[in-house]
Amino acid sequence: MKIEKVVLAIPNFRWQDWKINTLWNVHPYNICLLSAMIEQEYDVVIVDANIDDLSKEEFATILGKEKPDVVGITVLTNEYGRAGHIAAEITKNVDKSIIVVFGGVYATNSYLSIIEDENVDYVVVGEGEYVFKNLLGYLNGHDDLPAKGIAYKRDGKLITTPRENFITDLDALPLPSYHKIDFLKYANTIPRESVDRPREFPCARILTSRGCGVGCSFCEVEYIAGKKFRFRSPDSVVDEIEWLKGQYGIKSVLFDDDNMLLSRNRAKDIFKEMSKRNLDITWNAIATAVFLLDEEMLELMKESGCQYLDIAIESSVERVLKEIIHKPINLEYAKKMVKKARELGIDTAANFIVGFPGERWDEIRQTIKFAESFDVDYVKIMIATPLPSTELCRMAKDGGYLPANFTFDDMDWSHGQIETDEFTSQDVAILRAYEWDRINFTDPERRKNIARMMNITEDELNQIRKRTLRSLKL
Repeated sequence: MKIEKVVLAIPNFRWQDWKINTLWNVHPYNICLLSAMIEQEYDVVIVDANIDDLSKEEFATILGKEKPDVVGITVLTNEYGRAGHIAAEITKNVDKSIIVVFGGVYATNSYLSIIEDENVDYVVVGEGEYVFKNLLGYLNGHDDLPAKGIAYKRDGKLITTPRENFITDLDALPLPSYHKIDFLKYANTIPRESVDRPREFPCARILTSRGCGVGCSFCEVEYIAGKKFRFRSPDSVVDEIEWLKGQYGIKSVLFDDDNMLLSRNRAKDIFKEMSKRNLDITWNAIATAVFLLDEEMLELMKESGCQYLDIAIESSVERVLKEIIHKPINLEYAKKMVKKARELGIDTAANFIVGFPGERWDEIRQTIKFAESFDVDYVKIMIATPLPSTELCRMAKDGGYLPANFTFDDMDWSHGQIETDEFTSQDVAILRAYEWDRINFTDPERRKNIARMMNITEDELNQIRKRTLRSLKL
């Protein structure tokens, strides 16, 4: 068959039995980048069933109208995986001859189980920009089947190949094809209220690097994007911001990197270039590695438009940081960086994680106590979640800390899955929710400031608090 039309699809997560409060709109940066790689050769249509809240029937109608030869399905995380399989089933019900290809984080984590789905023809494992393009070339008969980066079926057998090498020249990738979507639909909305929200709209998300070699036990990045830090040049990054401002009138950006600051000089050059070009753009720094900050960095961040700094502390217990999390945190240095940020007028938040395998209950309480005393505007308390391909997942499995029937479809960010002799998942969920509420919202002035950061009223903030507490499985 001749491949002429390709539909790139994000399924509607509401198609599966999931908790509506955890849903978020997936920014289409990656799928638009994939489109940019192939649209010179193929007619590409992007269908985001999630942001448009399409029903299964509406999704099927679109496919019937478009008549694609290939449907590429991307799913961000495992807990939404079933929605992807529903999309594949719908596609095959529309036309059995449509070739279904899975890609994304879920595909990379779970390709062995995905390819067993009779409705899936290929899975792209790892970075897909070049692999997917080459796969389409093979299906059209003018390229070889990719020798790396895919899983597929042949004569009833499942075939897997080695991972393709990570892309080293990120500057060579094109700008994402936002002309294929209603970009402002994404740029002018937020999935849910949060202190991380952009301060101004329209807002764009940007990826300036891939990979991280820090090695935190709870993080998937080393498996998904590699240990080696690969990055775009400062000019490439700022050129994209300038293009977004000129093309779509953006007023703020969110950097989606896993660890943008790993090359300090390069990060500083980005901020210097943003200031030099007088972009008048605001931006937020989310889940920032505090050990990579310094006073000059913070000053450059502020000058370039940074309004909010979220730093990742995780634990205040040295044993937990070293033996379980593997993160080089100096708490006194973190306090110094937060003080400097606040002096510069940057809103601040800090991330903490509790409920690790091997963590004692008194150590969890110690981290909570530290979080309360830490001089930030907002404290996030999260539950250790055993994501696929992480050391944390291995530790939890090896220690027998997961339910016997646990699957990654069961992952629940709000309630946790890990249980030890020290605590149950319910213990941690209750502690996390009520301490988060007490630390952040007891003081009226602090509560008022958080409402400002979230751009909502205090009454709206109180409704969020109530929903969080009432969602507990008691």
